[in-house]
Amino acid sequence: MAMHAREFFAELELPFADSAVVGDTYYATPIPGGPLRLRIDFSPTQWANEYTGLRIATLHQDRGELDVTVLRFADHKTFDHRDSTRGLQPHNSGYGTFKEFKDRPDWVPWEGAHTNGLRDAIEQYSAVWFPGMWSAPTPSHAAGRTARPAPSPSAQRRAARAR
Repeated sequence: MAMHAREFFAELELPFADSAVVGDTYYATPIPGGPLRLRIDFSPTQWANEYTGLRIATLHQDRGELDVTVLRFADHKTFDHRDSTRGLQPHNSGYGTFKEFKDRPDWVPWEGAHTNGLRDAIEQYSAVWFPGMWSAPTPSHAAGRTARPAPSPSAQRRAARAR
């Protein structure tokens, strides 16, 4: 297993006590005894053994996958430093991705990754599905949209439109 997934997920320092890395996938039960699970794995590109981000999913033990999102490395500046030192720009092949070479078990493909942005995004995602799992809110370094409560639909059904 040349990906070193266990080390990658350890670097994220996720707060879930009931968790395990199996192969290249991180699994957690954020709320002990609850029906929801969290699964995080690497999101592949169209090329074999190349990954563009993390795929994070909320699973229900009986109903299966409830929600999925992809956190792209490029969006969270995971490899900005590495790519800038290599002269890679957003339109270049390999920008914001990493490749796994199964014949090089000593090589860590994500070495030098800055995981703070990914961790912040995982925190935001898990706060929706698993409120209260993070000890203290981490201030976001990037300006973004603020979630606002959506108005609830009227309890009464409206009659069909008359002409």
